[in-house]
Amino acid sequence: MTENAYLVGLRLTGKKVVVVGGGSVAQRRLGLLVDSRADVHVITRSATPAVEAMPGITLELRDYRDGDLDGAWYAIAATDDAAVNAAIVDEAERNRIFCVRADIAVEGTAVTPATFDYAGLSVGVLAGGEHRRSAAIRTAIHEALQSGVIATEEATTDGVKGTVALVGGGPGDPELITVRGRRLLAQADVVVADRLAPPQLLAELGPHVEVIDAAKIPYGRAMAQEAINDVLIDRARAGQFVVRLKGGDPFVFARGYEEVLACSAAGIPVTVVPGVTSAIAVPAAAGVPVTHRAVNHEFVVVSGHLAPDHPESLVNWNALAQMSGTIVLLMAVERIELFAQVLRDGGRSPETPVLVVQHGTTSAERVVRATLADAADVIRAEGIRPPAIIVIGSVVGMATASLT
Repeated sequence: MTENAYLVGLRLTGKKVVVVGGGSVAQRRLGLLVDSRADVHVITRSATPAVEAMPGITLELRDYRDGDLDGAWYAIAATDDAAVNAAIVDEAERNRIFCVRADIAVEGTAVTPATFDYAGLSVGVLAGGEHRRSAAIRTAIHEALQSGVIATEEATTDGVKGTVALVGGGPGDPELITVRGRRLLAQADVVVADRLAPPQLLAELGPHVEVIDAAKIPYGRAMAQEAINDVLIDRARAGQFVVRLKGGDPFVFARGYEEVLACSAAGIPVTVVPGVTSAIAVPAAAGVPVTHRAVNHEFVVVSGHLAPDHPESLVNWNALAQMSGTIVLLMAVERIELFAQVLRDGGRSPETPVLVVQHGTTSAERVVRATLADAADVIRAEGIRPPAIIVIGSVVGMATASLT
């Protein structure tokens, strides 16, 4: 029968901790020990490159010797030699030092829980030495907190009332929002959402959350962006926690910084949560990297909301045409004829491969391939409509890997 463990948190700041072993097991434990500001000593015959490069530890490349735990408060036996691990535990017992034995958890005097931090909470799970079980339960609890299934009053209200969070929702698949973005979304009183924000995320919100479609905000005499800014400020001033949910990344052609400036000018604190940008994620999910060794050394992301000859355009199309790397066009479907022509006129080969992805990373995704010579015709013939990403460059011509 497995003995019950007493779950406790150790304050290790400035205290000596000895880790014997420098392989993958030790590597996983060291990060949290360093974060706890312990005085971490690692003793090992050999170490992984990550352990060798880890800041905040004292590393000795040698065999373990009896007496290495002198002055320690806590120890971890993580070698690949069972006899050495047993000797480390024996020394720890003689010196009343709690010691984790990584290979046989029940034979140590301490057990490492599966842990995570969330909204000021530290959560640990023990399962009698069954590491896979404790890790699985830890993950389930973490996901429940992030999705709002489990919540405490402190976790949902502390420090966020009267503020705005600008959250990038990712390229379309709701699972591609960041962990922090999903956590803040679960705490929201008000969500102001763009049309490109993953709609499944909104379906997860509780009935008490006010969801505002940014495209349907009445503008009156104000510009659309000004009206959105006003809604963010008004709801925050009313003491609510407002999440501004955007597709992709809020600072990539999304006018997110305008909202930051407006809120800051009104004295409203803003938290920015970067998102996975569609400019990189959508091609990747479709099997095309925007960079590849020996194929290109640069890529550029270009907004296609203005024609090349528009007086307000800030894009140097001649320079783009002359580069050899990847060009990712956003918001460019409606003017693809103009963009393809100006690139060809500037010297880009008509045979340059082109990838077009509509509704990338979602169940409605469509992928079309063409060349710079016929891209416009193919896009029109296939009925491609926004939102779509257009990728131009040699990387598109690479053999597509099998992705799931």
